[in-house]
Amino acid sequence: MVKVIMHGCNGHMGQVISGLVKDDPSVEIVAGVDVVDNKDNGYPVFTDLNACDVPADAMIDFSSFKATDGVLEYCRSRKLPLVLCTTGLTPEQVEKVQQTSREVAVLRSANMSLGINTLLKLIQDAAKVLAAAGFDMEIVEKHHKLKCDAPSGTALALADSLNEAMGNTYHYTFDRSQRHEQRDPKEIGVSAVRGGTIVGDHDVIFAGPDEVITFSHQAYSKGVFGKGAVEAAKFLAGKSAGLYDMQDVISGS
Repeated sequence: MVKVIMHGCNGHMGQVISGLVKDDPSVEIVAGVDVVDNKDNGYPVFTDLNACDVPADAMIDFSSFKATDGVLEYCRSRKLPLVLCTTGLTPEQVEKVQQTSREVAVLRSANMSLGINTLLKLIQDAAKVLAAAGFDMEIVEKHHKLKCDAPSGTALALADSLNEAMGNTYHYTFDRSQRHEQRDPKEIGVSAVRGGTIVGDHDVIFAGPDEVITFSHQAYSKGVFGKGAVEAAKFLAGKSAGLYDMQDVISGS
């Protein structure tokens, strides 16, 4: 059985994952970490990460970028594999993720769902045909009104996937309000919508002369992300140092 520390255990995703694990005999949450300890989770909860001394095989982090530096250092010093699901990281933190992965296994994914990770591959195949034929590429993401970062980490991952397919020759545009000019053919537009209780919608649009092709993914509950995180933790336990992503989980490599 894989033993997991849940960082951000009393947040929404932490509670979703705690519920999923109860029904999975191959994994167990042995401890949680959160800034508040106001729920009966059935496992010990620490309000100070460094006070958590429970042995484990992996950590799942679904919290805030403000805690990421501490999480990385904790896992590095204890050689504890980390499933890093928190988005909105600064460029400096992304670099620290890279550095940490040289000493311990780190799995970082902007989106843990199987559907999104399949979409990442599909849009690369489409870009090689459509963008090469002059189609413009745009991404529109929609999330609930409580989400603080924009654009979403998933939208950026989709943009990166498109750009990679085209030899990293494109740049990203997040705001056109201060511009009065035609669209640059080498830009990927990324737009964010915040409102209501939208769990997570992502549209990748290929707009060409007289036709539009749209790839869409809608998440109807956060359970899809929680399930992916649990599977990632089971995959990462016992892995050697390195930077992994959900494509590794899907392929089982």
